[in-house]
Amino acid sequence: MPTHTPSRRIHGAAVRRLGMVSTYPPKLCGLATFAAALTNALRDAGHRVDVVRINDGDEPAAIGQTVAGELVNGSAPSLRHAAAILSRCEAVIIQHEYGIFGGDDGDEVLQLLDALDAPAIVVLHTVPLVPTDHQKTVLEAVCARAAKVVVMTETANTRLCSSYIVDPRGVEVVPHGAALAPGNGNGNGNESTVGERPQLLTWGLLGPGKGIEHALDSLALLSDMRPRLRYTIAGVTHPKVFARAGDAYRNSLLRRTWSNGIAGSVHFDDTYRNVDQLTRFVASASLVLLPYDSKDQVTSGVLVDALAAGRPVIATAFPHAIELQASGAVKVVPHGDSAALADAIRTVMSDPMVLNSMTVNARRLAPSLSWASVADEYLRLCTELDPIVEPVAI
Repeated sequence: MPTHTPSRRIHGAAVRRLGMVSTYPPKLCGLATFAAALTNALRDAGHRVDVVRINDGDEPAAIGQTVAGELVNGSAPSLRHAAAILSRCEAVIIQHEYGIFGGDDGDEVLQLLDALDAPAIVVLHTVPLVPTDHQKTVLEAVCARAAKVVVMTETANTRLCSSYIVDPRGVEVVPHGAALAPGNGNGNGNESTVGERPQLLTWGLLGPGKGIEHALDSLALLSDMRPRLRYTIAGVTHPKVFARAGDAYRNSLLRRTWSNGIAGSVHFDDTYRNVDQLTRFVASASLVLLPYDSKDQVTSGVLVDALAAGRPVIATAFPHAIELQASGAVKVVPHGDSAALADAIRTVMSDPMVLNSMTVNARRLAPSLSWASVADEYLRLCTELDPIVEPVAI
């Protein structure tokens, strides 16, 4: 797949020094969380990872023990410096999302790929079903320059190989790892209560497209259920959404709880939790709701995390949820259909056998979702690449 041949080669050697290009903490976004989790798993396995953090230019520098350099969008000197850092690595893992790189549809990533003297594994977090002409051109060019392309679901693999001009031999499916530790919950799924009220949970950064308004409408249709359900919405407004519109979306949800007469059954929680705390928090829920508006989402880290924590999920019919429906831990409902969502919640929460079966199936999946397992797959890909340097001392 590469259009240029890096100058250094070994076959099958143990990879010891890798590059990582992505947004990165302290930035709050799913991509940063993904990259940090994969980086930590690779480091825990004894490998060196040099992180180049993508910076929009309005963020403070974060170079230190965890970050080797920064790629400032729109800066040619920054790009050259980043490429120099990464070219000392044996392979470079680049997280790709259109919105994180500079240029039109993030096409500055092509300049980075051309400047590298090391093979690149590009991880596609979005594969648009109906891309613009330029989005399609950019994604095909990215794939042509990559030594390997990683997608995280079979749906994304099928979409990429059927709708874009790519070499399918260079595409690999490596699942999304779970940030949360595999958990067993607290029992059979019926025990997750606050004051004996079963808990429904949605968590993550808030903004339009999360579909939480549909969940609030569905909860209004379930006011007859006993014991009464309690719905927790955990998270703050996404920083990019906040910069553009403040807390308008979150405030609209608050107003909806009052207009629907369910304010006493909905709790907004903006508490920051580390991984261990979040694992316990998610495991305390009876059921996770993911009512997303997108019909195009081929990967959901929150979905993976919910299952890793041993929690059953009701989700709208986005591709990743549809793919995991066969596990028995996920139920899928149509987008924007509050009545269908309410019916699904009622079915699960009013029948202990259904809830228990979904919970057991979620727990069965959990061990396979660890970041250690995912890191092993990336290391396997690295050892299969043609152009790699000899392992370096760490």
